[in-house]
Amino acid sequence: DDDWHDWQLQLRNRITSLKKLGKLIDLSDSEQQAMAFNGATLPLAITPYYASLISPDDPKQPLRRTMVPTLNELLVSQGEEHDPLGEDNHSPVPGLVHRYPDRVLFLVTDYCSSYCRYCTRSRMVGRRKGHNPARWQKAIAYIAANPNIRDVLLSGGDPLTMADEQLDWLLGRLRQIPHVEMIRIGTKAPMVLPQRITPELVTMLKKHHPLWMSIHCTHPDELTPSATMACTAAKLGS
Repeated sequence: DDDWHDWQLQLRNRITSLKKLGKLIDLSDSEQQAMAFNGATLPLAITPYYASLISPDDPKQPLRRTMVPTLNELLVSQGEEHDPLGEDNHSPVPGLVHRYPDRVLFLVTDYCSSYCRYCTRSRMVGRRKGHNPARWQKAIAYIAANPNIRDVLLSGGDPLTMADEQLDWLLGRLRQIPHVEMIRIGTKAPMVLPQRITPELVTMLKKHHPLWMSIHCTHPDELTPSATMACTAAKLGS
């Protein structure tokens, strides 16, 4: 029971292979065929917690469709873009998207606890190993040198997959920039890894107010008691 509530153990025991996944659900033909190409598109990764919400026998269950690849994922239609939001063309330094004059998107990590199959950044997430401090420094320097930037959205990947100390350092550096008024964190952790919202994390986040958290919920079935409690706790820290 203690292991189940340890967010780091949840990460270390993610389902990342056909063999593990097949022990939990009855894979359809399309899912089995897609798994043969695991890594060709977006990597497979599902936390044990979220896997417990997936139907073992209904391939059409919304949560299952969210996380388990099917063969259709390998199809590319005419007009589909590698970078559907056109972020790469607005990236002055690696890991930073500056499309609007007063705000930037700071991609602080490429790592997620669970990879949603519809991810608009499937071209980049899960390809490296988490965060890159050297890239952070360049992005922070760019933000500091541009006084028009008042709003910074931390995303990735999922910023809440990082250790408290790493996130604390990053938030602290951004708070030192006088013209940065708003800092936001985009995360799906409360839905796929509610164990991550610890009292220690909430206490750390409170140090950096004003702070906003955008929580990504895909379907009502994700709103379990654990996820709802995590959202409430996250609200206290943001």
